[in-house]
Amino acid sequence: MNRDLARVNPFAELDALSRSLFEDGLTRTLRGKTPSTDVYTEDDKALILEAHLPNFDEKDISVTVDRGTLVVQAERRETEEDKKKKYVVRETSSSFYRSIALPDRVDDSKITAKFDKGVLKVTIPLTDSSSERKIAIESEK
Repeated sequence: MNRDLARVNPFAELDALSRSLFEDGLTRTLRGKTPSTDVYTEDDKALILEAHLPNFDEKDISVTVDRGTLVVQAERRETEEDKKKKYVVRETSSSFYRSIALPDRVDDSKITAKFDKGVLKVTIPLTDSSSERKIAIESEK
């Protein structure tokens, strides 16, 4: 008599389904619709933010600095009227929001932003001066 038993995981199919939905299907769908944002440094002289906003116009985008935080927002609304259909107005909208805490070395008076072919590039200059200073430790006698 063969005593080899096959191990069966009753949740294997459920696990495979959830993995395919959340790791493959859902995130791939969201990744395709959510604009990507890249933040990187350029020769330690500037911090660069690139937001890929292909469905927005320059007039839809705002860039602000508030209390050490860079905020990029974009909002687009479209309305369409069709007298032949029963609804009066058809409206669609999409929005984008990113906030990034800026380091202390930022010179926020020299921040620039350019929008070209659906890509917003914000250049944030970094200062060379460091506010770090050594503190002398005194001994108690």
